[in-house]
Amino acid sequence: MSWLGLRPLRWVTTNYHPDPENRPFLNRLQRRERDGLHVAVAVLSDRESVKFFGTHLARRGVQPVWIEVDNQSADVQRLDLFSLDPNYYTPLEAAVVSHFSFGKRLVSFGLLGWLFLILLPLLPSKLISARNANRRMTRLFKDHSFRLGPIQSGTSRSGVVFTSLDEGLKNIVLRFVSGGKVSVFDFSLEVPGLLMRPTRDDDEARGERVVTVSELIDWSSQQARCTSNCRGSVEGDPLNLLIVGSREVVRQCFGGKWDDAEAISFATCLKTAKAFLLDSAYRYSPVSSLFVEGKIQDLALQRARASINERIHLRLWLANLNLDGTPVWIGQVSRDIGIRFTTKTWNLTTHRIDPDVDEARDYVVDSLADGGRLAKMYYLPGCQAADAENPRRNLTGDTYVTDGKRALLILSPTPVAVQFLTTEEMGTANA
Repeated sequence: MSWLGLRPLRWVTTNYHPDPENRPFLNRLQRRERDGLHVAVAVLSDRESVKFFGTHLARRGVQPVWIEVDNQSADVQRLDLFSLDPNYYTPLEAAVVSHFSFGKRLVSFGLLGWLFLILLPLLPSKLISARNANRRMTRLFKDHSFRLGPIQSGTSRSGVVFTSLDEGLKNIVLRFVSGGKVSVFDFSLEVPGLLMRPTRDDDEARGERVVTVSELIDWSSQQARCTSNCRGSVEGDPLNLLIVGSREVVRQCFGGKWDDAEAISFATCLKTAKAFLLDSAYRYSPVSSLFVEGKIQDLALQRARASINERIHLRLWLANLNLDGTPVWIGQVSRDIGIRFTTKTWNLTTHRIDPDVDEARDYVVDSLADGGRLAKMYYLPGCQAADAENPRRNLTGDTYVTDGKRALLILSPTPVAVQFLTTEEMGTANA
């Protein structure tokens, strides 16, 4: 039945079956309210986009974001989409990049036609059905998009905005303008799909030792200067960061510029190998495991370039102590600048790091300060100095130099102006 009925039908028609009433993403809505303006946001995964729109938007680099606005304020509000994504797609633009291609349909049907010449008279139905599917797609995209323009007081509006693709965590800023007043809503939304490593709960850190700033500095001086292998027998890269902030705030502050690293699996290894062979990007490529006190990193982030061989790795470990109720992380950051052969890894290759690891540390400082989420910052002793005449080596044998200082970074859940504190100011600082 399937062979005689459905499959020949697929040869001569374009199948397009969207289901816009299928909306499981609404169960993940995050809500914010301020001054009578109620806003809710959710990000569709690739699987949900296929169900809703009937096409693989992620393959075109497009990601739908569902937005609901209930304006119970006394003012007319206007959503500034540029604040959401400067590179957002209009509904028609998103539909056009997702349209079925007549050329591909014609070629694929033509190849079949050489094998089954009797099917060639059915070629027009293939093209006509593709055109009709594209028309339906365009109409669907327009009908379910978030309509621009003023949102009157006492009215509601909902729909999809088509943004650039992000996976793992998507940070969203919605700015509403009303006369001379601006209301800003920040969201950090999980996007289902990435294979992430199981994580420890921040509550583990909150429930441990409470420290002051001076006690945190003393604690830092007693910690290992470097990461290590799983047995703790060989030193790795220097532990050059201390970060104060909950997991949510850390990911918010780094979001938009830094990406999650997927867990190591057969599938992610294949994607990594493909990116390596093609010298292409893989934004969420897994990072190798390093250890602090026998524990693997709790959080791994990275900032990738166009090639997988060039990226910045950031690894963080929960320190099981907190500063005024906020978890403390100890971390390591380094910059990959290429690859080289080595006998110290199973695949005989490794990323080569920039020996100036202090530059990578300061890059993190500048990145957070530029995003307005770094409240206070101070350099403190911790990982011991190593100069060019007496460099140290990491697990894979790369040499590095450092001034021996860790950057203590106290994050803010809301935008602030950074304070770069001196030694004297740190003695009296209240985080």
